[in-house]
Amino acid sequence: MPVADNMAIVYFGNDWYGENRTSSHHIARRLGAKFPLLYVDTPGFRAPKATGRDFRKLWRKLSRAASLPRAIGPHMWHMTLPQIPFRRAPGASWLNEMAGTALTRRAVRHLGFRRFISWFVVPHPGKLAGRLGEELVVYYCTDAFAAFPGVDSRSIQALDDHLTVRADQLFVTSLQLLEAKRPLNPSAEYSPHGVDADHFGQAMAEDLPVAEAAAGLPHPVVGFFGVIGAWIDVGLIARLAAARPCWTFLLVGMAAADVEPLASLPNVVLAGPRPYEELPRWAKAFDVAIIPYRRNRQVTNANPLKLREYLATGKPVVSVPTPEVDKFAGLVSIADTPEAFLAAIERAIAT
Repeated sequence: MPVADNMAIVYFGNDWYGENRTSSHHIARRLGAKFPLLYVDTPGFRAPKATGRDFRKLWRKLSRAASLPRAIGPHMWHMTLPQIPFRRAPGASWLNEMAGTALTRRAVRHLGFRRFISWFVVPHPGKLAGRLGEELVVYYCTDAFAAFPGVDSRSIQALDDHLTVRADQLFVTSLQLLEAKRPLNPSAEYSPHGVDADHFGQAMAEDLPVAEAAAGLPHPVVGFFGVIGAWIDVGLIARLAAARPCWTFLLVGMAAADVEPLASLPNVVLAGPRPYEELPRWAKAFDVAIIPYRRNRQVTNANPLKLREYLATGKPVVSVPTPEVDKFAGLVSIADTPEAFLAAIERAIAT
């Protein structure tokens, strides 16, 4: 596909090098195939915890902050733009805005972008919208960000609202977000996640080998891939695993929540984070895939990309009910109690 030479995109997204690949990354790749694109990492969504992992991540981001953009593709570049996450501290918001504007403008000049769009997938750098010399502001809102665990909800909601109003074009991934945001911005359009069907469809290929570490697991295998975060109902998974000790529960992804209740169960395998490219090989080991979310505001407003990735693998799916998952009731088994969840897995395994 030819690259447009008269328009570029400055794209504010999730951690480009993060363990979990999201729509933020996938859309950037596709836009970058048509337009010159600067991907701007913006750490500072939530304050770091007092853990070695968070401090190592913070140091890595800060060490890149003064660097000029680095090439990550034929016409894609990456830069890091840290923000002070303590937004109620005196001067923090002003400093984020001033430094963010100056560093981004410097990068734009360095790359020679004359005409460009600013595209936001996260709300916390949203005060930069309209300050960079862009011709259009796009906000692709994928979540109720203020409902995320560990964030300054009041500050993030204010930034989300500001960007929602400021955007020339607003896209949202769930009807719940559309209902909340259209009164603030009539340009809002419902744009649910897509999925790389060819990538995840590899799980159905007979000649694709199962991931080596999963090849010898006893079946049936109840599988999950993704971040094991605060929105995952670890208690539900533990209850299911305890009820069926002859099943293997294979969880592939970074543990960002307390998984001790799972680690102590002999039929639970915590495989840890694995490269996105390898996920079809892990999914091939699944007999059924599960979406064991907690039901809270964050989940209610979400449209899980995971659902579409699971469906693309051809595996049967069992999920808790959510407004967006419920639309797939003809393709997915939906269970609203632990007993119903267990029964739905049993039916999926039996078919």
